[in-house]
Amino acid sequence: MNPLLNYETFDAISNEVHRHGPPHDLYTLMRREAPILKHRGIDPGSPDWLWAISRHADVVEVSRTFQTFSSAKRGSLMNQDRPDLDFARMLIDSDPPDHTRLRTIVNRGFTPKAMRLLEAHFYEVADRLIDDALRAGSVEFVYAVASELPLVAITELLGIPHEDRRKVFDWSNRMIGSTDPDYSGGIDDATNAATELYMYANEMAALRRSDPRDDLITTLISSDVGGDQLSEHEFDLFVLLLSVAGNETTRNGISHGLLALIEHPDAFDALKSDPSLAATAADEMLRWSTPVNHFLRTATCDTELHGTKIREGEAVVMLYASANRDEEVFDNPFTFDITRSPNPHVTFGGGGPHHCLGFNLAKMEMRIMFEQLVSKVGKVELTGEVTKLRSSFIHGIKQMPVRLTAG
Repeated sequence: MNPLLNYETFDAISNEVHRHGPPHDLYTLMRREAPILKHRGIDPGSPDWLWAISRHADVVEVSRTFQTFSSAKRGSLMNQDRPDLDFARMLIDSDPPDHTRLRTIVNRGFTPKAMRLLEAHFYEVADRLIDDALRAGSVEFVYAVASELPLVAITELLGIPHEDRRKVFDWSNRMIGSTDPDYSGGIDDATNAATELYMYANEMAALRRSDPRDDLITTLISSDVGGDQLSEHEFDLFVLLLSVAGNETTRNGISHGLLALIEHPDAFDALKSDPSLAATAADEMLRWSTPVNHFLRTATCDTELHGTKIREGEAVVMLYASANRDEEVFDNPFTFDITRSPNPHVTFGGGGPHHCLGFNLAKMEMRIMFEQLVSKVGKVELTGEVTKLRSSFIHGIKQMPVRLTAG
């Protein structure tokens, strides 16, 4: 095996190696020479280790065969020790049939009809954000634009008051940014943020029980699917998950999408000439940036991939950013192509029961944002350094100062 892939020294998953984004050179080497690779755990001082999976086909297989690769045994986050798992088991940390029950209930808030009702309002929000940015001239794009539409989407979908949306922004940053000193005071601060958001959800549910409204909170606390509904604890955990997943990933998809257009001016010009490309452009932006780097699964029995034996209880990490650049699936995977179709990226998961609940919502937000942006903006240029989140989990942009010129 290539000495660069030595188990004792190889690192493709630490926060440090992701300081400037996914380590694509290493991923390319892995796909070619060691598609399933023994890897030290995320904590270099830990004796734990896992199997890192880098090819698209394997990510899809592991995603879909939940009977063999479990989300419930150790959770889906790449921590080797989850002492809180039984208490804080979210939708992403469960397997069917428990997962099926929870998903069936929460799906009621994500119907095509519900998404259509939001679409016209999202156009209004995107218009306002872009107009405000054009009037300002120079803005910090992540805070002023990219974060705002997903925050509005999630808070209005849930029924959280508009004035509280930045609380969700702060809680989300502190939870996801626990490894970045700009966002968090460490794991204790992340835990405190999760507790604050959990209690806020609990208070919102109590308000809706006494004053029901036409929003997702009311829908979820009053759902009755086959005589079943979310418990109070399940509801609070779902709001916590949705507040992070529905805000962080789309925010970073929009931020990375604009950065890709800045770095590929021909793509910007093509989208401006034909805004109907916004849908395929959004998918390519998601493939290109892959806002979530990985999720974990645990083998429920002895199995085998590529002749490598994986024993019951061993952990497997799916490297989505690697799968999204797999040469066996994507023509010219290191080319940013807003016309790419088909585009079977695994940014929302590789299928199976855990395929992202809000994928249609995220793609709609991105499509609308870039349709409106190219209809109003003639030129975008960076005015300062793009700073990225120090995280092996989220491929995030913290700051991206830009100047927008009307077109």
